[in-house]
Amino acid sequence: MSRYTQKQIDKFNRQKYITELEKISKNLFRMLRDEKVTSQEFTVKFEQLKQKLDEREAVQLDSEYHHQLKQYIERLYRDTCRVDSFDDECFDDIREAEMSNLNRLQKLKNASSYKKDKHKARRENEDWG
Repeated sequence: MSRYTQKQIDKFNRQKYITELEKISKNLFRMLRDEKVTSQEFTVKFEQLKQKLDEREAVQLDSEYHHQLKQYIERLYRDTCRVDSFDDECFDDIREAEMSNLNRLQKLKNASSYKKDKHKARRENEDWG
């Protein structure tokens, strides 16, 4: 008999899946920012990262940030790794826009991380005297 409940196993798998999504986004941003990274290097690394994600069992993503991040990764993967004509010129053309997209996702993540009701209530009741 397993020492872990199904709920614990699900939570573990969920955390691992989300960690994998975050890892991909960090790597994508680093590669997009680095002018020395070629389209070939980008696609090879992206393929490896995506393969690791695909090996994990897909989980229900509740947060808007994680949901959009997954959609973003899927779209970028289709637009780069699944296109035979993707080359250095194409890669240079998308760098800025994709860094902006990743920044926008990061802002979405940060915006949601400060909205706990217990903190809101405390802030509203503070006396600025």
